[in-house]
Amino acid sequence: MKHFKLRLRLTAFFLSVAVAGFAQSKQLQADSVTGLYWSPGKNAKIEIYKKAGKYYGKSVWVAVAAKDIKNPDKTLQSREVRGIELLANFTFKDGSYTNGTIYDPESGKTYDCKMRLNGDNLTVRGYIGISLFGRTENFQRIK
Repeated sequence: MKHFKLRLRLTAFFLSVAVAGFAQSKQLQADSVTGLYWSPGKNAKIEIYKKAGKYYGKSVWVAVAAKDIKNPDKTLQSREVRGIELLANFTFKDGSYTNGTIYDPESGKTYDCKMRLNGDNLTVRGYIGISLFGRTENFQRIK
């Protein structure tokens, strides 16, 4: 009986270690999106980062200084495009970053968005309502 209890405790211990390792592995996979990316036209650098358990992206460099003149909020139209949080509120699930939004400073519109990381290529799909109605862009990681 004593050996059975010891075996049971050891099994529970190793199982908890395995589960913790799996959870940590999933977190490392999710966090692999963080870093610096070129915009599709290579006219901006976007930094993807984690904040409060979700993923965000902001412009940290733009080729041509510009104001956010298309923003529907008139109080924001005088702000610089550099520094704007363009990607917001993404959660990681099953290899994709979902339930987020993307702001397009060229149109002043915000769209639902999902992302997927394939090596150094971040595929970003902005859409209205359902993913079928949208546009996909590729952001290349800067090494």
